[in-house]
Amino acid sequence: MSDSNKQKIVASVPQQGFFGHPKGLFTLFFTEFWERFSYYGMRAILVFYMYYEVSKGGLGLDETTALAIMSIYGSLVYMSGIIGGWLADRIFGTSKAVFYGGILIMFGHIALAIPGNLTMFFVSMVLIVLGTGLLKPNVSSIVGDIYSEEDNRRDAGFSIFYMGINLGGFLAPLIVGTVGMKYNFHLGFGIAAVGMFLGLLVFIFTKKKNLGLAGTFVANPLSPAEKKKVFTLIGVGAALIAVLIAIAIPMDLLTFDSFIALVGILGIVIPVIYFIVMYRSPKTTAIERSRVIAYIPLFIASVMFWAIQEQGSTILANYADKRTQLDFAGIHLSPAWFQSLNPLFIILFAPVFAWLWVKLGSRQPSIPKKFSLGLLFAGLSYIVILLPAYLGGNDSLVNPLWLVLSYLIVVFGELCLSPVGLSATTKLAPAAFSAQTMSLWFLSNAAAQAINAQIVKFYTPETEMMYFGVIGGAAIFLGILLFALSPKIEGYMKGVK
Repeated sequence: MSDSNKQKIVASVPQQGFFGHPKGLFTLFFTEFWERFSYYGMRAILVFYMYYEVSKGGLGLDETTALAIMSIYGSLVYMSGIIGGWLADRIFGTSKAVFYGGILIMFGHIALAIPGNLTMFFVSMVLIVLGTGLLKPNVSSIVGDIYSEEDNRRDAGFSIFYMGINLGGFLAPLIVGTVGMKYNFHLGFGIAAVGMFLGLLVFIFTKKKNLGLAGTFVANPLSPAEKKKVFTLIGVGAALIAVLIAIAIPMDLLTFDSFIALVGILGIVIPVIYFIVMYRSPKTTAIERSRVIAYIPLFIASVMFWAIQEQGSTILANYADKRTQLDFAGIHLSPAWFQSLNPLFIILFAPVFAWLWVKLGSRQPSIPKKFSLGLLFAGLSYIVILLPAYLGGNDSLVNPLWLVLSYLIVVFGELCLSPVGLSATTKLAPAAFSAQTMSLWFLSNAAAQAINAQIVKFYTPETEMMYFGVIGGAAIFLGILLFALSPKIEGYMKGVK
């Protein structure tokens, strides 16, 4: 997108009206709030739905398989952002991508709400994966569009936006989780569908007044000749994939294990290809190439961080269900409620971190140093959760406060890394790849969960000390290394603070 178009967008957006920020932040805040309500509500009960017995309303899958599928699901959700970013950059812009994505997500939750079998589960997976790929990276890109590049409110704006995400994430497990676990899984999924519908209503009825031109420009549009070629390739590719699947399944070549391995490979290969394409593109300037190089270690750090954080919905969800004392202080806790801890702590501490970055101003840690702090906190969260087994063995139920403390520590890391990473992505992105670079940021989460799908099989109550210790120690080591390399990385950022 050209600088003149960026200026037109900023000029079209009312720059005051939502806690001292552009009015468009209201629309994006509540659209993402309801989308995250639907997604995290579904995710709070999904792993239990997969491995609970059929007699309890579940699918009756093997526990290890359910944990791996959960990680692959998360990986594909973020990996599909490639498609959403490309479509926004090349065909219809970010605003339409958000709308179409919301429609697909809503129907995906409706599919889960229909009592059925494994087939309906996989139908919902496809719809939610594609819908989230369209919506999530592009709604974040629009947040970047409503601020000028010199606006000091940008990082704080992303922190507020991030708080909206987590407000939805906090309420969803309490509401959807309670209904799904206590009454009926499908009724819980139905509530998630209603949440996405409300998000669509907010977006449709407020975008014209609040967002102005934000999301309406196509950053790098296809020419008519390119469109014809691309649509032909898409059609041929889809047909080829369908034929390969039809052949591979009867021959037992496409199984859960082989699919998990394939996604794991794609989770690493696709980001590598993206970096190469952006770096070598003639549309990328010399300064932008330097910034792409600076982005690589940040991406790697993000993968390590999300590998720990995203296990909150797999390993730690299973830990809450199987290893935690759920009768506590006269209350019977639902294992789904622990999924609210991460967003609850972000709601409480996001304003503190937003205030801190503004208060420090030019004295605040650089972007690479904030990332290194994020990794250190993530590693410490896993060191904490191995202590109960060390102190009391692995055959007794654990006080739930250990889980609370682990979630709290990783949240401190998340607030150092995630909203800062969103903001850094909008700053470091080559102009011709603005939405696609945001998709690349979410690919770090996809890569992390693709890796998780391989390593969750090593977790058992007997191996939990080694499991948490090795992963937590690796994060701490990488955080220290990144801190040491920060001055070098800052040099490649070419003026981006």
